[in-house]
Amino acid sequence: MTGYFKDIAPIRYAGPDSDDEFAYRHYDPDEVVMGKRMEDHLRLAVAYWHSLAYEGADPFGGRTYDRPWYGDTMDAARAKADAAFDLFAILGQPFFCFHDADVRPEGDSFAESRRNLDAICDVFAAKMEKTGTKLLWGTANMFSHRRWMAGAATNPDPEMFAYAAATVKACMDVTHRLDGQNYVLWGGREGYETLLNTDLGREAEQAGRFLTKVVEYKHKIGFKGAILIEPKPQEPAKHQYDFDVATVYGFLKRFGLENEVKLNIEQGHAILAGHSFEHELALAASLDMLGSIDMNRNDYQSGWDTDQFPNNVPETALAYYEVLRAGGFTTGGTNFDARVRRQSLDPEDLVLAHVGAIDVCARGLKAAAAMLEDGGLERMRAQRYAGWDRPEARAMLNESLDSIAARVEADNLDPQPVSGRQERLETWVNRFV
Repeated sequence: MTGYFKDIAPIRYAGPDSDDEFAYRHYDPDEVVMGKRMEDHLRLAVAYWHSLAYEGADPFGGRTYDRPWYGDTMDAARAKADAAFDLFAILGQPFFCFHDADVRPEGDSFAESRRNLDAICDVFAAKMEKTGTKLLWGTANMFSHRRWMAGAATNPDPEMFAYAAATVKACMDVTHRLDGQNYVLWGGREGYETLLNTDLGREAEQAGRFLTKVVEYKHKIGFKGAILIEPKPQEPAKHQYDFDVATVYGFLKRFGLENEVKLNIEQGHAILAGHSFEHELALAASLDMLGSIDMNRNDYQSGWDTDQFPNNVPETALAYYEVLRAGGFTTGGTNFDARVRRQSLDPEDLVLAHVGAIDVCARGLKAAAAMLEDGGLERMRAQRYAGWDRPEARAMLNESLDSIAARVEADNLDPQPVSGRQERLETWVNRFV
């Protein structure tokens, strides 16, 4: 242990009656839920960027945290890795995630940046072998540095496109070497501010060709994980190309990539797009596109992606209900793309934020499983669409419009509306959460 987290012991399951804040009250990794261990259902991952790299800044003020590993040197990066794996050990979670810029300093050239990343990969590999912690996914930060101000794959400068391609290749190589379960493309500045200087067709074509190259490289190196895109609205471009699940799916279909790429879906981004988290998850599942999730929350009064730790069990239960209905995670999992508030300065704050969030996920998962095992919601859903189970109803989908119209007149159809029972369903859900 590095000493930063002082004498905080590994967090253990103590049960719901425990008054120990440094214990899990609901998360028991070995508890069997719907035939699978809770740990294997949730596949929880700690986010390197928010937990280790975030300094407490906001749009109106700079750094508030004082972490001993802050700095733009390899020594600082190694110290950060030491603290990271201490945190992973304390929390006892199976996975972590990172961007390249989270884990290594920026070099004076691309080659130096790549060498720095490879060197930290060596550090990670040794620590992962020793601890058993695994990599849920890696990704490239192509939004923070000033070179990305006009995007990466969609940049009007072809040299920026080339730099982005080299950056993704380096990150994919490291993710592959560390046996990452997925590789995520987080297009933080793939969008535009004004049409006055934007060629929409050209930028879409660049993005499609870029992603095609990523998929081709995945197969070339034998990477077995999934390629994921994370939809997001207005973050930070005014018009973001990967706005929500439906938008990204349309993009993938346009370039013939819908069978090669799945989605990493974030609660905060869903809300900013005007949807609920469960809507985005259900839509992705219906399209066979559900890959992984970022479990966080927004401050609904702020109108921005505040990346707070989840604390709403009913919302979390509805999210995991859609995940379980889809068959659960395969390569994906639950990543805490969340950060403590800028006034939460102590090491204990960082640990306890995760402990609380993990317990919320455990409660949500168990509630979702109970709802599915009860079957009431699915029975009522099936009743609502029961008319479509009749052979003549299914056949109508293949009839012509004039044939259907003729039958309506011949049979003198006069259909009457049927209650959607929304309040009844909402009340039923509340029995479990």
